[in-house]
Amino acid sequence: MANREELAVIRGARAGRAEAQLALGRLYLFGSAGLPRSLPTALHWLDRAAQQGCAEAWNLIGNHIPVDLARNNSQPVAGWYERAYDGGLVRAGLAYAQLVLGAARAGRCAPAERTKALRALEDAARAGFPEAQWLLAREHGAAPPETDEPAVRAPAASPVGQRWLRQAADSGVGAAQFALLEQDWTACRWSAWLARALPLARALAGSDAAQDHAAARLAPDEVLLLSRCAQLAEANEAPHDVSQDELLRFWEIAAAEQDRHAQFALGLWCARMRVDGKRIPGSHGAANFKKAVRWLTQAGEQGLAEAWYALSRIYIKPEFSQRNVLEAQKYLERAAEMGYRDAQLECGNAAWRARRENENNDVRALFWLQKAAAQGCPKAAAALRKLAPRQPGAWADLDALMAGRDLAPHPLLAARLELAVAFGLSRAEALLLDIRNADRGHCLVIDIRASYGRSRRRLISVETAPERQLLDRVALVFESIDCGPGGPEGNYRQRLYRLRSLLPDTDGVGPGADDGNYSLAA
Repeated sequence: MANREELAVIRGARAGRAEAQLALGRLYLFGSAGLPRSLPTALHWLDRAAQQGCAEAWNLIGNHIPVDLARNNSQPVAGWYERAYDGGLVRAGLAYAQLVLGAARAGRCAPAERTKALRALEDAARAGFPEAQWLLAREHGAAPPETDEPAVRAPAASPVGQRWLRQAADSGVGAAQFALLEQDWTACRWSAWLARALPLARALAGSDAAQDHAAARLAPDEVLLLSRCAQLAEANEAPHDVSQDELLRFWEIAAAEQDRHAQFALGLWCARMRVDGKRIPGSHGAANFKKAVRWLTQAGEQGLAEAWYALSRIYIKPEFSQRNVLEAQKYLERAAEMGYRDAQLECGNAAWRARRENENNDVRALFWLQKAAAQGCPKAAAALRKLAPRQPGAWADLDALMAGRDLAPHPLLAARLELAVAFGLSRAEALLLDIRNADRGHCLVIDIRASYGRSRRRLISVETAPERQLLDRVALVFESIDCGPGGPEGNYRQRLYRLRSLLPDTDGVGPGADDGNYSLAA
């Protein structure tokens, strides 16, 4: 409760006397025996005193009123910080710069004001204020600007911005430290990254927040820091003083905080294996597959395809008590569907080995091998050349024979000949192929055995966009056409007669020249 003297000050302040308003503002600013400390109330009375020209009032505002309170104040008070800065108060200059630059980002600031605010910020940064150093780094593009829009990117960093960023990081500004770490990580400067990251990681691993894994209390940047430290330590990029126990500690904390890479690494370590299922050389102790499955499942559920692939390797291990081939195949296909190259290669090989169980497994094998080859897998590319070879000489000189011929009155035959040129079909294959059933999207299934006894089933990969467009165009031509002997094209003898009538030079050309063995009725 206010005493007699304080009540007199309150009455004077309400009466509009500047010295009383200043005194009351000071009482609320620092607190007294009768009046509690209240920064909003202090700002109110100091603002009223400053409006009457009291220099001490705006100096107190510049030195003691935080900028967040000034932002939320109903009256604009940036001018008091400016006057305090003009009077030589560097701390007031920092607050003034924060207010002005915030208004500049919202488009409510004149260029002259922004220039003065940057000068005040530089003065505060040189005086050793870490927050000013961090703000300058952001203004010069060394770190992303403060914004709620994730799509906004920082401009190109200048040497000045990098210098302030390093000073802010060395002064202990956490955001600056993580921004600098991200730059080093992106540039693959592992030694520089570890020199700054390891002390932070060790401090985090020994903190109270890391002791209780029941609740996630570490910031995302801190979790990522621990996970990356463990990754580099595992890759032998870290100094030799990083022990296995420390590495596991980093993994365990990051994994408990739902970092999928840490969960994946911890699962592999528990299984004492690499991602392909082979045991880690030199590893000691028995594998704990039950714990490994738990961590790998969590990593896979967070979108890590290699975790599902590792799980598939565990489930086919003879020493795993819950060995299940069907479960292993399920996880393998899940990894392949998520784009993991090794899983796609394995799915392709497995489907090819099972083609005797189901003839169409060769189509599935080709699909996965194409996916793996597209990601640069040399084994998949070599397998594709064996599984689906092109036969460019199957119908020799067909392209030259078609030159200058008008095939427009025969669109079905013209489409078949175009396919023969593009995909290397023999004469019999071109004339008898059921276009709609042959097109499987990623490949053509060439199977005319029911109509042409000497043929064999084979696959042709659809490798380029023009080939895909050609197939789509031909499919439209045959959309409502019966490609069998009862359709408008007739049987094989009729198709062959039509071909020889339009292209007489094809008689006796190519491997399909001797067409005496066919099963379609004449």
